[in-house]
Order: sequence, then structure tokens, then C-alpha cells
Amino acid sequence: MKKIIFYIGLILVCIVAVFPVFAAKNKTDVYIGITSVGDKHLPAIGLPEFQFDGPLSQEPSKLVREVMRGDLLFARYFDINEEGPAFDSSKLSQVLTAWARAKASYLLVGGVTYADSYYTIKVYVYDLSTRTPVFAKAFKGTKNSLRRLAHIASDQIVAALTGKRGIADTKIAFSNNSTRNKEIYMVDYDGENLQKLTNDKSIALLPRWSKDGRIFYTSYKNRNPDIFAIDLRAGKIVPIILRGGLSLIGGVSPDGKALAFTSTSSSNPSVFIYNLENHTKQRVTNKASVDGSPSYSPDGKYITFVSNRGGNPQIYVMELATGQTRPLTKTFNWSDSPQWSPTGEWIVFSGREAPYHPMDIFLVDLTGTQLRRLTTDAGSNEDPTWSPDGRFIAFTTTRNGKRQLYIMDMDGSAPHLLADIKGDSFTPHWSF
Repeated sequence: MKKIIFYIGLILVCIVAVFPVFAAKNKTDVYIGITSVGDKHLPAIGLPEFQFDGPLSQEPSKLVREVMRGDLLFARYFDINEEGPAFDSSKLSQVLTAWARAKASYLLVGGVTYADSYYTIKVYVYDLSTRTPVFAKAFKGTKNSLRRLAHIASDQIVAALTGKRGIADTKIAFSNNSTRNKEIYMVDYDGENLQKLTNDKSIALLPRWSKDGRIFYTSYKNRNPDIFAIDLRAGKIVPIILRGGLSLIGGVSPDGKALAFTSTSSSNPSVFIYNLENHTKQRVTNKASVDGSPSYSPDGKYITFVSNRGGNPQIYVMELATGQTRPLTKTFNWSDSPQWSPTGEWIVFSGREAPYHPMDIFLVDLTGTQLRRLTTDAGSNEDPTWSPDGRFIAFTTTRNGKRQLYIMDMDGSAPHLLADIKGDSFTPHWSF
């Protein structure tokens, strides 16, 4: 009976619900939680108004500045100081001195120019302790690309000043049912630039990013749960695994050469590895149990998955080369959707500790001895996914009455709505 219940739970996410037409609301809120760098006194970046040189309004410069301001605040590596003089290159020494007196560590100045149908964003960062420039770059594109160029500029500034990667130019793919079907969408990490990627008019779910920018997902558009790939660069969708019974995508290997997925092509749901180069598949779990929801470790040598082989569904880890498997949890009433952190130290998953309790988000370390609850008393929380730097977690929650996309710090602090999206959203996955 438990096996049957678990199997039903595995495919419950495929049920279609009916909700209004899709829409998103712009927002500029910034949510500050803990500082992931462990320093309560973050260096401040002075941020005067950006300038615009062109025949149009100041809106392009305001947009670029606002996007970069949000990016740098979200990164938690800096504070933003806006209490200083306007930038004047003819009085550079006086301006730098004034911002240093305002207790800024860096000064970020920028401007946007327009010529021949293209916009150019010029960005400069000065180290106020030495009064020298430490970053200077220009980014050129169309009006529609201004927001992304601002994200790219933010990431490059983070890298230049901290040596760490930024996540401003990342996206989150997810399934949403607002069109009366479940389709795949993607949105920028800050909830802007919403795009619908599929028109399957069926059930499309479980998007999983590959490092080459493709999105693999499961769709019922051919009346069978098959796996497809969205090639964003080519603008096309191609089939990957067809007519193999139930095929639920779990994860893409770090080298992009294989997929881990759940299949019912054998006697019971098991985890398989599909080789994208020679189009062969290998069964890697072979127990009299239901195994599913596989996710790769950052080095590709291990997978984590869910199995009811010991009773209730628990989180397991397997070494692919040897097949050696061990449980990480043992006492949960239900566990689902484990995802390995990019840094390799933690596995995030959704679970409940007792029957009839709502699902919550937890972390477990690789020894299984450290278990941390990240959500509590706030609806049903599921489908966790890591940011590529391992500092944030996106997930779905019903805390506001419907299933929405939220983001929180990896310790559970600062949870906030990603975007005001009509309908219910499911199975998010953060790009690399």
C-alpha cells in the first residue's frame, strides 16, 4: 500500500488545475536577510544618479541604475549609499573625497548614451581608499536588452570587487497552469522579464537547466510523459526520450552529457541514467521499491534520490561508479525533491515529519547527522532549487492561498515572493 501511495504522490504534480490568464507585476522591492559573507559591516558603494546622453528621456539611465542597485543589494556583499554629490568628471578629486567622507568604500558611476538605434551603458567603479578606478566597462545593445546588460554589469562588478560570481544574469524556469494547461516559463532571478517557453496545451513540468543553456522537461503533449529539450538559442523544442513509460526528468549531469530520470519502463519506478551522446539508458536502482526524484552532485559522481525501500519515502545518496547507497534521512513521514547544493555540502529537500503535516523545506548534510528546517507554519513548501552560488533557495509555497514562487536565503531567512504571477507555479529550477 505504501508503494502505491508513494507512486501516486510521485505523479500528483501532473494534475491540471484551472486558473486565470497569466500576468506578472513589476516590482523593485529588495529583501535583506543575513549577510552570507558573515560581516555585519558591509562595504558601502556610493551610487549617484546615472546620466543619459540622447534625444529621449532619462528613463534608460534610471532603469539601468535601478536594476543594478537591486542586484548589488540582493547580492549581500555591499550596502548602497545614495547620500552624496552628483558625479562630475571635471571635479573628480573633489567628488571622490566627498563620497569617501560619506563613508563609502567604492563609488559606482554610470551613464547611458544612444546612437544609431543602440544604447551603450558605461560603468566605472572607483576604490575610494586609493582614489583609483578598479572597474571600467561599456555594454552595448538594444532598448530591449538594457535590463540584461545591467544584470551582466552587476555580476562583473561583484566578481571584480569580491572574486565571487554574481547571480543577477540568472533565470528560473518553472511550470505554471494559468493557461488552463501546465506550460514551462522562465523569469529573471528578480522576477522580471517573464517568458512563456512552451505551448504544449497539456501537462509540462519539471524543467531542468543544463549548463549549455538548454532546458529539459517532461511533457504529456503526446499523451505519454516524455522528456523534451528546449533549445533557447535555436528557438526550438526537440524530443529526447519518447514512449518509455513514465519518464520524469530529475537532473542534468554537470558535464551536460547525461540525464538522471525516473522511469516505469521496468517492473517498478526506478532511477535511470540516459546518455545524451549515444542515446542509451542504464538502470541504476533495482530494488523492490519506488525510487525517483534524482539529482546530481556537483562533481557528477553521485546522485541523491527518494526511495521508500525502508518504509516511508526518505532521501538517499548513491555513488554511481559502485552503486553504493546509503540513507540520509530515516524518520520522515514523506520526503521529496532533493537537490544537491552547488558547493556540495548540503542537500535541500521538501518533507514532512508526521502524517497530515504540511510539507516544509529542510537541509541535510552528507553524513545525515545535521538536519535543518528552513520553513515552518507557512503553508505547504515544496520544490526547492539552489541559486548557482549556493547562497539562496527558490521554492513553491501556498502560504498566500495559492502555489507561488518564493526565494529565501539558504538558512531560511528573508523569504519573499519572486513575482506576482497568476495561476499556480510548480517545480522551479535555477539556471547555472
